[in-house]
Amino acid sequence: MKETLLLTFNAGSSTVKIGIYKVGGGKPRRIGKAVVDFAFQARTLHLKEGPAQFDLPLKADAGDDLLDLTDEVLRELGVHFDLDAVTTAGHRIVHGGDVFSGPVELDTKAIAEITALTKLAPLHQPQALRLVNAVKHLRPHLFQTASFDTTFHATQADLVRRLAIPRAYHDQGIKRYGFHGLSYRHVAGELTRKAPDVSDGKVVMAHLGSGASLCAIEKGISRDSSMGFSTLDGIPMATRPGWLDPGVLLHFLGPLGKSVKEVEDMLYYQSGLLGVSGLSGDIRNLVMDGGVQAKEAIDLFTLRIAGEVARLASTLGGLDALVFTAGIGENQPKIRALICERLLWLGVEVDPVENENHAWKISSSTSRVAVFVVPTDEEQTIAEEALSVARNSAK
Repeated sequence: MKETLLLTFNAGSSTVKIGIYKVGGGKPRRIGKAVVDFAFQARTLHLKEGPAQFDLPLKADAGDDLLDLTDEVLRELGVHFDLDAVTTAGHRIVHGGDVFSGPVELDTKAIAEITALTKLAPLHQPQALRLVNAVKHLRPHLFQTASFDTTFHATQADLVRRLAIPRAYHDQGIKRYGFHGLSYRHVAGELTRKAPDVSDGKVVMAHLGSGASLCAIEKGISRDSSMGFSTLDGIPMATRPGWLDPGVLLHFLGPLGKSVKEVEDMLYYQSGLLGVSGLSGDIRNLVMDGGVQAKEAIDLFTLRIAGEVARLASTLGGLDALVFTAGIGENQPKIRALICERLLWLGVEVDPVENENHAWKISSSTSRVAVFVVPTDEEQTIAEEALSVARNSAK
């Protein structure tokens, strides 16, 4: 019997991550992964197949519709994998609004509803939709699905999701949604699998990458999050500011005379760690630099994260565990240590040796709060949800 394959597409604002999965009786198993980075003029397909890694130059321009680039990427992948065996393609979609409560088939109706939500995620949504349409054009026989970053947080109470603005605007959808839901879903599942007694309690998870947020989870269910209406909210990020007094925006748009486009560009690409340090938005560069401005950016980053942990613990009414995940959370022991030092009063204490060794559990034996490092895998969640939708459709 010929094996069946499944593709996942995780479209960010400047990258597309692609997963290649073998589908068997149980969970889909990853057999390859690839990344296309749009930040560089000379585009390259970074491909990993088992232990082998390849950097394959791409000739096609991204274009407005991603069609030529997607075509070239699929042809390159076809050299290494039997893409004729692919039956399903799952996509990460950042915003599902209040329309979607779980993964769905990307039929005409769903695509139209996702397109209508673009105004809520103008940076991420169009890129994902371009990829959906490109794959649909190139491989029309594929069963395509959407997995949403927002649906994990749909369990939050209305009070938590509400902004203190006139009710009519809340009713129009201007509310807190929360993001990084696919990551939190995966990490919550891993915590349940490996530490079920902890996962049943009050847990704060910190997804710390170039985009960063925190989530309060109780019994595996999202109760609150640091990101709200947009991916600009919450803690400082690589190039995004996190929480910002709206009076600052009025000042930029009024007395300083900046346009909406100028302010938007500043908020998405010039702020955060990059803005404070004046050097880089990459925490690795700041840790290595060691200068005064780099240290100030790191200190602000860890201060705001610790403060958000405390706020989320207040929502939960306590704290049993703190979980670090994503690029910074998984790989930067210094950042984890600085955050936890600010939370000693809350009973958070790390074992320095376990922390440096990136152990699964890094809290000390005397810590009142368990501290874990759990790798995330958004693509695995997309693959599992895509397979579930496809199997339900086949029934």
